[in-house]
Amino acid sequence: MTRLLPATPDEVFDAYTDAEKQKIWFSILDEKPGVVEINVDLRVGGTQTAVWGQDADTLFHETQTFLEIDRPHRLVTESTGGGPDGSSMTTRIEVTLTTRIEVTFEAHRDGCLVTIVQSGFPAVEVRDFFSTQVWVGALDRIEAFLTRGARDVR
Repeated sequence: MTRLLPATPDEVFDAYTDAEKQKIWFSILDEKPGVVEINVDLRVGGTQTAVWGQDADTLFHETQTFLEIDRPHRLVTESTGGGPDGSSMTTRIEVTLTTRIEVTFEAHRDGCLVTIVQSGFPAVEVRDFFSTQVWVGALDRIEAFLTRGARDVR
């Protein structure tokens, strides 16, 4: 999927990878604050761990391992995540979903064109859920962060 965001590639890359900025955009569109815990070790072989949800009983988790970093142009990670019931985020099976994510950040006259390619899904339905729900929501939140900034911190 692709999305044009109203910022430079540097600004978008930083919003996508900086733990403090992620803590803001993860919940920027929520009516009431939930739980957001993020740690980032931005280096090849390093990880980003994120835990989030409405409350302590409904937490999702994701760990991304950085495979390639070409700031601010490209980022490749392997992502493993699951949901509050111990199953994968979308399939409700007793395995954890592991995928590969490639994100590019390209300068455009109107901002930054972000392209996301995620592969390794166990089923078309899971892939479609990520492309129509998960990534749309994440990019909506990043866009809100870029346009509103930190003043929306709750």
